[in-house]
Amino acid sequence: MRKIILLVLVFALSFSSCEKDDICDANTPTTPRMVITFYDFANPSVLKNVTDLKVVGAGLTDGVIFNATASGESKFLTSGNTISIPLKTNEDTTGFSFTLNSGNSNPALVNVDNIKFDYTRKDVFVSRACGFKTVFTLNATNSYTHTIAADKWIKYISVEKSNIENENETHIKIFF
Repeated sequence: MRKIILLVLVFALSFSSCEKDDICDANTPTTPRMVITFYDFANPSVLKNVTDLKVVGAGLTDGVIFNATASGESKFLTSGNTISIPLKTNEDTTGFSFTLNSGNSNPALVNVDNIKFDYTRKDVFVSRACGFKTVFTLNATNSYTHTIAADKWIKYISVEKSNIENENETHIKIFF
């Protein structure tokens, strides 16, 4: 009987040192990107597709990748009505150039607007395996800086959700 108890005790102790695998599940929410949806300025309730939009972070040469499977310049272009772009996790501002009709052979049709987003950051612990993620809150008084000019394609910007905690909702509406 003692041998059986000793065997069970040794067996139980051998498993007590095992740890759960520290693998971050691919479905675990990470640092969210800011979701921007485009609308028709003349009819504000109607979604509007952009044409060959290229978004480039300030100080960078490559754009945000919208089509990972595409090659060349095509991977930086989108023609939908919603995009998701990353904010800097180590600074409180991120600037972007939004180029409509990027790569068009007629330079008169290519139009660039620059927007800078201002926010605060908060690191949130996700798990031991995944570490931390950063969530953002757009500044209440000065969420963005956009110079309105006659030749700019973006007519109006609306902040819909100032807390950027997930990618399931529109944070910014752009009307053009």
